[in-house]
Amino acid sequence: MDLKALRGLIVSDFTLDSLAVRLGSEAEAPVIPTQVAPFDQVQQILINPADPSWASDPNVLIVWTRPENVSPAFAAASNGHKVAVEDAFAEVDEFAQLLESASHRVETLLVPTWTLPWYERGLGALSWKSSSGVRRLLAQMNLRLAERLESVPNAFLLDADSWLLKHGKTAGNPKLWLMAKMAFSPEVLREAASDIKATLNSLAGKSKKLLILDLDETMWGGIVGETGWQGLALGGHDPLGESFVEFQRAVQALTRSGVVLGICSKNDESVAMEAIDQHPDMVLRRDDFAGWRINWRDKATNIAELVEELNLGLDSVVFIDDNPAERARVQEALPKVFVPDWPEDKLLYAQALKQLRCFDRHAVTAEDVQRTEMYRAERQRQSMKESMTSIEDWLNSLNLVIQVEALGPGNLKRATQLLNKTNQMNLRTRRLTEDEFMSWAGADGQSSYCFRVEDRFGDYGLTGLASVRADGFVEDFLLSCRVMGRGVERAMLSILAQTARRRGGSSLVLEYLETERNRPMLGFLQNDSGLEPGDGHRFSRTLLDPWPAPSHVTFQLPEGWVEAEAGVRSG
Repeated sequence: MDLKALRGLIVSDFTLDSLAVRLGSEAEAPVIPTQVAPFDQVQQILINPADPSWASDPNVLIVWTRPENVSPAFAAASNGHKVAVEDAFAEVDEFAQLLESASHRVETLLVPTWTLPWYERGLGALSWKSSSGVRRLLAQMNLRLAERLESVPNAFLLDADSWLLKHGKTAGNPKLWLMAKMAFSPEVLREAASDIKATLNSLAGKSKKLLILDLDETMWGGIVGETGWQGLALGGHDPLGESFVEFQRAVQALTRSGVVLGICSKNDESVAMEAIDQHPDMVLRRDDFAGWRINWRDKATNIAELVEELNLGLDSVVFIDDNPAERARVQEALPKVFVPDWPEDKLLYAQALKQLRCFDRHAVTAEDVQRTEMYRAERQRQSMKESMTSIEDWLNSLNLVIQVEALGPGNLKRATQLLNKTNQMNLRTRRLTEDEFMSWAGADGQSSYCFRVEDRFGDYGLTGLASVRADGFVEDFLLSCRVMGRGVERAMLSILAQTARRRGGSSLVLEYLETERNRPMLGFLQNDSGLEPGDGHRFSRTLLDPWPAPSHVTFQLPEGWVEAEAGVRSG
């Protein structure tokens, strides 16, 4: 998704002009120039691609409706009639079909959930006891809609109830509806705009990846160098100690979605790590952290070094510190790092973390969940590397295995994520949706392969991707920075060479398209690929010559693969 080319369209049955203004505001990224379709023509617009509302050629569609307009059964229940849940479900299914049809005309479809105002009590307890009670029925309708849209890859429900809960009685006012057909207050629309922008940032791969934490008065209460770990406020039966445990649990929950943790603290490392290892109420332990800088140096310098060590960008980092002076220092020295304001009240730390939108995810892959373990294993690899006398000895000691898979439904989500997020080791930096990528790979004479990498220390997951045409032109060639410099790049080339040769190609051709961040790819092509430079940034090699894979690599190849290359060993 190109955040600089967004064009929004709002389709609704109430007034949302102010939401369009907020989406187009530069106060919060991304900026989304947005048109508002004519009021209360939702079904007509969704069903008719020739409707003038589509003239702006939007790539982001926001459909926000009131439940009584979608479901006559729900409207009847709101007026005290008994209704059959199946009738409401049929109406939701019909609406979901319209949404799915419209989703094919845009890159992203966003649908806020249906809500009720705070003063809508129905018949009190009966609202949940009866199958046609308004609150129970609405919950079932929202769940039904979520189930129907789950299989639509570019459709996402947004939790509108959270926007209302935050603003309580001021979330809506019957007077606004009667006078201006405004269903929600400006405060609710501000929350909606922020959530919409956060969702689009996540779809574009802009979610933050690394959370760096201070220790004293941030991860625990007290100064560990003064009190020892036994004197820290952490756990126990007092509010302060419990609040730090709750904060650590909230941090740990983020790691399960792929967020990586780091530490930056002014402390003696041995004392701080003893607390992490020994305190019985620590939720986060040493292995939960991908790296740390615990010393008495400038925190901004330490953060920059840690981020470089982890092969991430500063714009992927969030830094949390209780000390406003340290936050200001990092914010000034490293403006790309996100440094959120942090509450003085330590009992509110967990709440403050959970309110952040910068970690929002639209999908979580197996590789995301295993990311911290991958960094732990990388520390072990680097430690072994330092003990080896040569790079060849180190590579041979890794027992590197590469599993080659054709692109398919089982790996499409992760492969598309890799395609759209990888910047450094990326030949052409092509960005595609899942449907577009699968369609390209399924065309005659075109092949896309995924590469899973593991070694004696652990599984890197799906970290490589390459696409080649029958004539030997390489359309995609990209690799996660986690496995750069281990011979995986040359192993991938050998697979592409075999594919092109079997299909009648005479040479393998890679054309490098320069971006701000993919210089490592050019370095590989020039220095380690075995390809011959040509005009401009084109590199090639004849397929008539042998093209062996690196000797320290073992392949796991797809069923039926013909091992025609010397040097390709399968396990």
